[in-house]
Amino acid sequence: MTGTGAEAFECHRAHLLGVGYRITGSLADAEDAVQEAWLRLAPDDAQAGERPEEIRDLRGWLTTVVARLCLDRLRSAAVRRERYVGPWLPEPLVTTPEEAGPLATVVRDEGVRMAAMVVLDELSPAQRVAFVLHEALAEPFDSIAEVLGCSPASARQHASRARRAIAEAGPPPPATDAEQRAALGRFADALGRGDVGALVALLHPDVVLRNDGGGRVQAALRPVTGPDKVARLLLGLRERYGDGLLDGRSVLVNGEPGWLVPGAGAVTTTVTVFALSDGLVRGVFSVLNPDKLTRLPA
Repeated sequence: MTGTGAEAFECHRAHLLGVGYRITGSLADAEDAVQEAWLRLAPDDAQAGERPEEIRDLRGWLTTVVARLCLDRLRSAAVRRERYVGPWLPEPLVTTPEEAGPLATVVRDEGVRMAAMVVLDELSPAQRVAFVLHEALAEPFDSIAEVLGCSPASARQHASRARRAIAEAGPPPPATDAEQRAALGRFADALGRGDVGALVALLHPDVVLRNDGGGRVQAALRPVTGPDKVARLLLGLRERYGDGLLDGRSVLVNGEPGWLVPGAGAVTTTVTVFALSDGLVRGVFSVLNPDKLTRLPA
């Protein structure tokens, strides 16, 4: 092994953050797990940064450690979700096109798209870990079994069930950035004009709107389904809050073009991103919970 442990660890930081985020849906939990993995890797003099010589596959070892830590957090989060007010959405990863560093690397992975993350959240903790590690990262089932504390055959079964569940849920495939920006523009124009017909025409027949306020701010307490209901909810909000609802700027949300409303007066800070299907808006994901919006770009 060459180089210091710290240097080698930094080479894997983006990968590890991606693993942790896809398992937990929380950047804070992912960062905590990555930091704990470093502490377990480093000797007592952590600043020396020398990794144990017996670790032959550092990336694999770190992935296993982070996955196991995040599985523990995911199981704890499942209990907290039972008391969560309203729909739950992952912490949005809000970046700018100019941003560099580990987070910018993480959001280049299509697997962290909001639509994909929402589907992952429907899986059991064991299924989610097995799917992320095997389907996304090609980890062997022996390693996944070590994380889950089960046999390789059981780990394979968890991954298989997760794959079927995700196939049935059918998250829309990623749209191009140009398609996303065009949809955002048409959507904002129709909403700004208060044109219910134009807004309905932009929405997929199976559209679902999810607002995550977490009980901290006022938001829809259940997913809203269907073009007419979604359009009328949005127009009602537009009438209530005025132009402030649209007074935002374009950002990247989990790697896709989205919209950030910084919030002022009665308008709540909101991060929104769409999922498109056949050029129509099939999913509207809006995060309003301030606990999930602590890392917005300036």
